[in-house]
Amino acid sequence: MIPLPLFHNRTVAVLGLARSGLASAQALARSGARVLAWDDDAGACHEASKAGVTLADLATADPAGWDALVMSPGIPLTHPAPHPIAARALAAGVPVIGDIELLWTAGTGARFVGITGTNGKSTTTALIGHLLEQAKRPVAVGGNLGYPVLGLPTLGADGTYVIEMSSYQLDLIAKTRFEVAILLNVTPDHLDRHGDMAGYVAAKKRIFMNQQKGDTAIIGVDDDWGRTVADEVARGPARVIRISTEREIAGGVYVLGRNQPVGRASRPPAGGTPAPLAGAELDGRLIDDTEGRAEAVVDLGGIAALPGAHNWQNAAAAYAAARACGLGTEEIVAGLKSFAGLAHRQELVATLGRVRFINDSKATNADAAAKALGCYDAIHWIAGGVPKAGGIAPLAPFFPRIRHAYLIGTAAPQFQETLGAAVPSTLCGDLAHAVRAAAAAAKDDAAAAPVVLLSPACASFDQYRNFELRGDAFRAIVHGLAAEASA
Repeated sequence: MIPLPLFHNRTVAVLGLARSGLASAQALARSGARVLAWDDDAGACHEASKAGVTLADLATADPAGWDALVMSPGIPLTHPAPHPIAARALAAGVPVIGDIELLWTAGTGARFVGITGTNGKSTTTALIGHLLEQAKRPVAVGGNLGYPVLGLPTLGADGTYVIEMSSYQLDLIAKTRFEVAILLNVTPDHLDRHGDMAGYVAAKKRIFMNQQKGDTAIIGVDDDWGRTVADEVARGPARVIRISTEREIAGGVYVLGRNQPVGRASRPPAGGTPAPLAGAELDGRLIDDTEGRAEAVVDLGGIAALPGAHNWQNAAAAYAAARACGLGTEEIVAGLKSFAGLAHRQELVATLGRVRFINDSKATNADAAAKALGCYDAIHWIAGGVPKAGGIAPLAPFFPRIRHAYLIGTAAPQFQETLGAAVPSTLCGDLAHAVRAAAAAAKDDAAAAPVVLLSPACASFDQYRNFELRGDAFRAIVHGLAAEASA
């Protein structure tokens, strides 16, 4: 556990005792801090007490004696209203921070690489970590990806922390500096926590706020918000590298189509908004124009663990980040080709006969589900849970790919209404019934390669504590079907 000498003999309140909060309380205590820890959930308090954490009801404590309040990112800081304990701390002038800021204060000397965006954060984070590891560079990966950063090994000046940053976590940094900062994309999400899109984008932009000359900002410019942010950040000290899977970007990293020549005669200016590449079916040729040479680096279309244009965006960002960290092109290409992918992100669970079963439980909104729906035909789609703003109406262009929808959870009636006559659908209630119904129908599908796809376009909280548990349940059900088939 990483030592935090700056907090020795100081009083620190910790609010929220799930994974990151518990790790923060333990790291602070081991570093000689006076820790006052609390969680509104009695079960979490009980587990923390069993782990040796000192509990104190922060609702009745005087924040005037606190040197900092370390808060778990799941607890509201601003919208829809600050948690009462956070509000009292702020009123008393107490800094409210998160575990990422604690790691920064540790002063290890290691480089920080931060990754944010509405979709693709986890894959990009894991991919950058993999590239550095395969190149034999000291690296540790954590953050929103699931592993608390204070439980990572202590790295020195030759090391790199690769950290997935949610908008919630970005709200809780103050001085943390990401020498390499990535914003992949921006689409509506978490508006209940940020008030509106302006608030959400403002949180995302915090990843760039402490960058200095010599640092690198890597920004996806395939959406309007990203293009605007890139232009704003370009007025600061960091070098901006724009990435795209839709168009050529002068000075950037982008993907070209099968019939699109490298280096058109008329190239758009950096920061412009050129038209998407026309008349070309993307095949995934990654082009590096950061030195003005438009060099073809690798054919991403041949890498099975990175299917679809959304993963090519992830790969373009990871490539740019790895180059900024000093890796050579050959090292990066070898790492891209050896990447195994992540669980719950278009994970191939099994193939039973002609039917592939794909676990994309991480797709918790329509935009994320669109990425998977665009990769397959003859889809038997399992969707539903707690719906996000906008529902699945934006997915209408993909409806012709869907043979049948098997709907679960709170969103099921709403989704069935949206699908209407365009897509046959069944209200299945829970995941087990949905998987079995989809498997039976896909088995009888005349298509060459039917797919049972769990890509819920919803949060999981009505039936599962998190998307990982939902994906694990899908995997277990599919494995059960495989066992039955072989019995």
